[in-house]
Parts: sequence; C-alpha cells; structure tokens
Amino acid sequence: MSKRYLSFFVLTNDATRSRQYKIGVGRLKAFGTLGVLFSLVLTFVVIDYVRLRGDVSELAGLRTENTEQRIELQSFTTKIKSMETQIVKLNAFDRKLRIIANIEEPNRIGSGVAMKGVGGGSSAGAENFLMTPAGKVDQLVDQMRSEMNVLQAQADSQESSFTELQGQLMSQTSLLASTPSVWPVRGWVTSTFGQRISPFTGLPHQHKGLDIANRHGSTVKAPADGIVVKVARERILGKTITIKHGYGTKTIYGHLSKTLVRVGQKVKRGQKIAATGSTGRSTGPHLHYAVKVNGVMVNPSKYILN
Repeated sequence: MSKRYLSFFVLTNDATRSRQYKIGVGRLKAFGTLGVLFSLVLTFVVIDYVRLRGDVSELAGLRTENTEQRIELQSFTTKIKSMETQIVKLNAFDRKLRIIANIEEPNRIGSGVAMKGVGGGSSAGAENFLMTPAGKVDQLVDQMRSEMNVLQAQADSQESSFTELQGQLMSQTSLLASTPSVWPVRGWVTSTFGQRISPFTGLPHQHKGLDIANRHGSTVKAPADGIVVKVARERILGKTITIKHGYGTKTIYGHLSKTLVRVGQKVKRGQKIAATGSTGRSTGPHLHYAVKVNGVMVNPSKYILN
C-alpha cells in the first residue's frame, strides 16, 4: 500500500516561485496525538499547580493563625504568673498586718495549693508554647483554665481576709498609728537583722537592727507616732534617739549626724527627727535602726509595710 501524503505549497508574493512540502498522514496523526497528550498533561500540571498554590496559601494562613494563638497563649500565661506573684505579695502583706494587729490567721480557701511566686514556673509556661504541637494547644488552654480557677479561689479568699482585717483594724487605729510600719530613711540595707560577721572584729555576732546606708545628712523620719524618751551620744551608736510608741514598742536610731527633737517631745509618723551620719563606731554614713518590743530586740522588717 502506497503512503499517503499531504502537500503544502509556499508561494512568493509575486507567485513566480513556489516550494512544495510533503508530510505523511501517519506522521501528522502522530503529531496530533502528541499535541493532544501534551495539552492534557499541561492542563493537569496547571490544575495541580493551582491546587498546590491554594494548599500553600491555606497552610500559610493556618501557620499564621497558629502563631497568633501561641502568642496569645504566651501573653495569657504571663498574666497568670503575674497574678500568682501579686497574690503572694498580698498574702505577705496580710500576714504583716496580722502580726502588727495581733490578729489570728484565717483558714484560707485553697491554702493547700502551693504558690510558685517570683521565679516559679507554671506547668503551662510561656516557654512551652513555641515548642508545643498545635494539637496540644487545647490541652494547655484547659490546664491554664484550671490554674485560673485556683487563682480565683485564692483571690476570693484574700479579699475575704482583707474585709475581715479592715473591720478589726478600724477599732485599732491607735495601735496602727503607733506601729513603726514605714521606713525611717530611704537607702540601701547594708546589714540585716540577725547573725553577721562584724566589720570591726571579723567575728560572728548578733546584729540587732537594720543598717540603712545613704548620703551624709539624709533626713530621718519617725516611722510612727510616739514620744521621744532619749537623745544621747553613746560610744558605739554615736548620736542616738529613742522613741516610745506605746504598746510596749520602742524604736532606736543610731550614728546620727544631727538630732532635731528633744526628750519629752511628741512626734508624728513622717516627722523629721534627725539626719544620717557616721558618729560612734561606724564605717560610713548610715542609719542603724532598731525596734524593741516588750524589752526584746526584734526584726524591724517584720513591721515595715511599704
């Protein structure tokens, strides 16, 4: 059987010359089949590309949403830690007030739950969120809700305690006014109450007050209402003042450069009574501040509220 061809003639513009091209029908069919297949493959590739673009866009959206959720959860857990810290501080403040007013501690709701406080780590900590698979985010949210419920119970208990405390303190205004509950001078506590190594002998001894360093001549104020019972100069404490506040409480101020009150004078909380110095046995300008209750030296920090 002879082969069948299709002939093509190409003419010049003036039709003076022509060229003939022949192509077999079988070859033409093969080219056509290949063209159809190529079109189908190209169509499939385009459709798949569009689908993949959609998937990538959706995945990017999900990742963005997931990141936003984790950032939100991170902020949420930071707030939880802040609440924990605030409740710890409120509990400490409550205890100080009760010590001052000699009021018994109440039975608190949720008192058996350990508070983590500053530096503590919640089990659903912020640092875990950026490492947590998205599927576990709901679990972390439930865990934080549980922690929030515990904190809410503790906050409610603290509010109830403060309400009770307020009622009892209203009838003890004289006691509160006579309690040394504020700092006599602002500065740096260089030595606390209790055992320490003496800067003079190098041996351990009991330090019966607070040493608060500040510039020479800084103002010393009365931490509570009272009557000045002593203004003197001593070998160790240098220039000193002693104030009697009532209820068995006295405060002592040492190493003063100047005294501004006299024996028998009544003073009010916040009134200027002296200036810091370095008189007596001292290594530099500071205030030695001591509190005596019923004849016994106690830690002044126990009474300071601010």
